Amino acid sequence: MIFDVDDMAFEARVLKNPLPVLVDCWAPSCKPCLGMHPVLEGLAAEYNGRLAVAKINIDENNATMRAYGVRSLPTLLLIHQGAVLDKKLGVMSGPQIMDWIDSRLSV
Repeated sequence: MIFDVDDMAFEARVLKNPLPVLVDCWAPSCKPCLGMHPVLEGLAAEYNGRLAVAKINIDENNATMRAYGVRSLPTLLLIHQGAVLDKKLGVMSGPQIMDWIDSRLSV
């Protein structure tokens, strides 16, 4: 399951999450972002219990986006134990995201 996060909850729900977290930085006006949502839902099910998947709307959460240097959409952040392990920009397929996650984590 994907959960929504905002500036206020980012530290508690993402940075302090015991699981690695894939953060989808998106905006309602970003059509490629919306197209990736079904892919991310599938990944959340595939990695259930091993990886959390969060969405953050950058139109409503500018502080987090500035803090992580998000300047284009879609952007995926892979965060574990409070640190950004990697960042990917642009549309990616499910298998591409899985390969990226698996190369960065042992999940």
